[in-house]
Amino acid sequence: MTSPFFFLFLFSFLLTGNVDANPNYREALSKSLLFFQGQRSGRLPRGQQLSWRASSGLSDGSSAHVDLTGGYYDAGDNVKFNFPMAFTTTMLSWSTLEYGKRMGPELQNARVNIRWATDYLLKCARATPGKLYVGVGDPNVDHKCWERPEDMDTPRTVYSVSPSNPGSDVAAETAAALAAASMVFRKVDSKYSRLLLATAKNVMQFAIQYRGAYSDSLSSSVCPFYCSYSGYKDELMWGASWLLTATNNPYYANFIKSLGGGDQPDIFSWDNKYAGAYVLLSRRALLNKDSNFEQFKQAAENFMCQILPDSPSSSTQYTQGGLMYKLPQSNLQYVTSITFLLTTYAKYMKATKHTFNCGSSVIVPNALISLSKRQVDYILGENPIKMSYMVGFGSNFPKRIHHRASSLPSHSLHSRSLGCNGGFQSFYTQNPNPNILTGAIVGGPNQNDGYPDQRDDYSHSEPATYINAAFVGPLAYFASGRPA
Repeated sequence: MTSPFFFLFLFSFLLTGNVDANPNYREALSKSLLFFQGQRSGRLPRGQQLSWRASSGLSDGSSAHVDLTGGYYDAGDNVKFNFPMAFTTTMLSWSTLEYGKRMGPELQNARVNIRWATDYLLKCARATPGKLYVGVGDPNVDHKCWERPEDMDTPRTVYSVSPSNPGSDVAAETAAALAAASMVFRKVDSKYSRLLLATAKNVMQFAIQYRGAYSDSLSSSVCPFYCSYSGYKDELMWGASWLLTATNNPYYANFIKSLGGGDQPDIFSWDNKYAGAYVLLSRRALLNKDSNFEQFKQAAENFMCQILPDSPSSSTQYTQGGLMYKLPQSNLQYVTSITFLLTTYAKYMKATKHTFNCGSSVIVPNALISLSKRQVDYILGENPIKMSYMVGFGSNFPKRIHHRASSLPSHSLHSRSLGCNGGFQSFYTQNPNPNILTGAIVGGPNQNDGYPDQRDDYSHSEPATYINAAFVGPLAYFASGRPA
């Protein structure tokens, strides 16, 4: 008689199409890092692999008589917004610190991507005493144009915060990025690492001393694009958590304590950092057995209970296909960031044989890993429409992404400037983008697991640096094939 397990196996085979349906995580990791080359601003190096891009923004900062060249364009436009760029840098650094040993040859590429950002952030922090530059390019004008970064003729307005126009949120996030990166470079370039850490301390002090939201200081230059909707207390906690991790100086532990408890969000993003700070600080409670950080471990576990689908306190929606669904605009940014926290907290749990409870349910590390893997696999093509949401990965991926440089003819093929409006001809076509922005993860599907692949549907078709940055860690975890 045929075993019932045979039918179970057969059913699972038919469901997945093959026995080992895992995507190629190592290839995805490599491409997720390559994507950052397509976002580079400044003078491109000889080793630039995405050769359809050329140097751009070479006079950035000149209106303020400073050099602010370099860094990354945030998404599909030609603006440098430091608030999300710094978060991108922090997450790339955290990914490298937690998972660098699993990255193999990609570790060096991760470091290069981090340094491209930190070289720029150092300029922003050090160019003018008493000022922190926080962005280049007028977003309101830039967004009315559809032109390549190499052709930019829109105002490259320089934005800054200062004691009289504070920005605790963007300053503390910049400090977090520099502090996290200082640990990435500590053993490979100690001089650079020291410069990063010294600058991080100064910028964090500025954030603490001159309190205020950068959205209030800069208003329509950063809103509604990257308003600090959650306020700046979360960034103060996050920045201090990274400085504490980098220095072990009790000053930062005391400062975190002085902030009191934070919110209990069910989201983690470039705007709301509480959950990230809780997980980072819980590392001290779990791995260092430091009871002073027990409250943050509890807060991290409360967060996990709000994410897990079967938890009594879950506040997270899932699509029928199994994707976490937080908000309609660029939902995958929340999926990748939360997936990073799931994977990383599970890593700490495994290292200490720790479990926790959501109501009466006991949560083991593999419950978090399993949910994390489901999200990663969905993004890489294991979903109802078999669409990989990473450009250039798999056979079916977004072809008409909302991205100026990708959608317009390469500068090497069409050197004459297209001007502000010249590119709209390409914007409105149904033709696939001529340049493949390899590794870019787009905003993702709607709540019904559908994806129209339309260039003007920016909520779903626009990639962004912070979507990718948080995905690097989980990809490295699953690419290594090691369970712990």
